[in-house]
Amino acid sequence: MSRPTLAVRRVRGDEGEPPPRGSWFERVPAVAQVLRDGWTLAPVTVLVGDNGAGKSTLVEALARAFGMAAEGGSTGSRHVTRETESELWRHLVLERDLGAPRRAFFVRAETMHSFYTYLEDNPGGKPEPQFHRISHGESILALVMDRMVKPGFYVFDEPESALSFAGCLALLTHLSGLVADGSQIVLATHSPVLAAMPGADVCEVGEWGMRRCDWEDLDLVRRWRGFLDDPGRFLRHVLGGGTVD
Repeated sequence: MSRPTLAVRRVRGDEGEPPPRGSWFERVPAVAQVLRDGWTLAPVTVLVGDNGAGKSTLVEALARAFGMAAEGGSTGSRHVTRETESELWRHLVLERDLGAPRRAFFVRAETMHSFYTYLEDNPGGKPEPQFHRISHGESILALVMDRMVKPGFYVFDEPESALSFAGCLALLTHLSGLVADGSQIVLATHSPVLAAMPGADVCEVGEWGMRRCDWEDLDLVRRWRGFLDDPGRFLRHVLGGGTVD
């Protein structure tokens, strides 16, 4: 079986331009690991982990290093409201395959509201959905269906924050079709549904750094399973001062 052609095969630290000493993102174990050892991507790469583990920092830096806007959009987007993102992207090298699709888009759920205003103020050459007139979840799906129809490099930061269970399934179905047509997906998520995307290389990030993990062994999945199996017992434990292992 031939090796797939990937827009980004590997991410590594730039030895010629290392981060300034004391940069805050170097203290995040997963980020430090990528800078030190590199990060090999698959046709579908999923990042999971608790808040603050470095998922968003990594996908944001990856998108910016590829040329996408930090607050979402394609490589042609210049949408900026307030620049608070890290400078990690300046210290990354992307190893890319020749002949891979150059089309790219970054969906960052937390900044989509202002991005929709940017689109209204900078209309393209074709009619597009009226994103502000539909719900948050509907607008995310409409954006994906409108912008992601051809092979490309598509990066997501926690899109499930806007989506129902059915919405997550709809997104997963569309992305799986894109991958079958030659796209590459990188996705940071708290959703066990999205983390279950067929063929995904799932990476769990935390105090240990980054490690590849089978879906059923993820802390995310174990915790959701424990809650759904017996919500009352789970909550009694947590509300009684117990920890979630």
